[in-house]
Amino acid sequence: MKKRRLGRTGLVVSEICMGTMTFGSSCDEAEAFRILDRAYDAGIDFYDTAELYPVPPQKSWVHRTEEIFGKWLKTKPRDGILIATKVAGPGHGWFSPPVREGKTSLDKYHIRRAIEGSLTRMGIETVDLYQTHWPDPDMPYDETMEALTELKEEGKIRYAGCSNETSFGLMKSLWTSDKYNLVRYESIQNNFSILNRRFEDELAQVCRKEGVSLLPYSPLAGGVLTGKYNVEVPPEGSRFIRYTKEGDRQKKMANRFLNDATLASTAEILVIAERAGITATALSVAWSKQHDFVASTIIGANTVAQLEESLKAADLILSDDVLNELNVLSKKIQYPMG
Repeated sequence: MKKRRLGRTGLVVSEICMGTMTFGSSCDEAEAFRILDRAYDAGIDFYDTAELYPVPPQKSWVHRTEEIFGKWLKTKPRDGILIATKVAGPGHGWFSPPVREGKTSLDKYHIRRAIEGSLTRMGIETVDLYQTHWPDPDMPYDETMEALTELKEEGKIRYAGCSNETSFGLMKSLWTSDKYNLVRYESIQNNFSILNRRFEDELAQVCRKEGVSLLPYSPLAGGVLTGKYNVEVPPEGSRFIRYTKEGDRQKKMANRFLNDATLASTAEILVIAERAGITATALSVAWSKQHDFVASTIIGANTVAQLEESLKAADLILSDDVLNELNVLSKKIQYPMG
């Protein structure tokens, strides 16, 4: 497993990061342990979780993912594992975070409450990368960055990152850090896949110029890029089939990921992958890794079999011809996820 430096930090991470967001909901503890063991054996040393996990966010199982990960971590040498987790941040009306009774501003109080809970659940003293899960643009960035600076000085975190952030938000945070000599965001974790290339519009340039690494999540577009929805009868237990029968948030998410444009794009990607002699899953993960502003691509799995499909991308480098075909497709069907 090849490795890359994350931002301007001392963290050198595997090119593939093991995401854990389903552990405790659609993936039980026993299977989660099997997935984590296989990822570790494959050379993955970077693991991403959050206080909000598992998904979809709900009070009945919130925090369970960190608890499961903490149990597994006891079976491995701590110094060999790089751990990323997140403080929830506000839901912006999209949903009410099921932590601290939905009061999740990125102020000093909530950030401290969040990190203390995460450290306890995982049974560790320090988080290697602590990320803000959702931005809080109405909260002055100096308070958020001061809180993260204090945690670093206390040894509770090593570095800070953000997630689901905008170009303005990332630049504003970096400006604040520079002005007040505070810790900076070394990474940004945003949705990025062949079906959602919006990161390349502006944020990629910010990352290149400012030395911030992208940690792409959902490189398979929530499983759409596996091709499992490009059949007459999609699997009944699949995420977006379930989401169409659940709450408004899940239905909106399903419609964003699963629509005529994403299915049409995926149909052509399946053909490109077949011509290249690889699976669409391997192609999609490899495509994500093959960007200069990406440090580590976050994959997820509900089963070891699903993980094995993504691991096929570990040493895969797509040819210029394949990359060109994908670029042509992206111009033909622009922004399929909106």
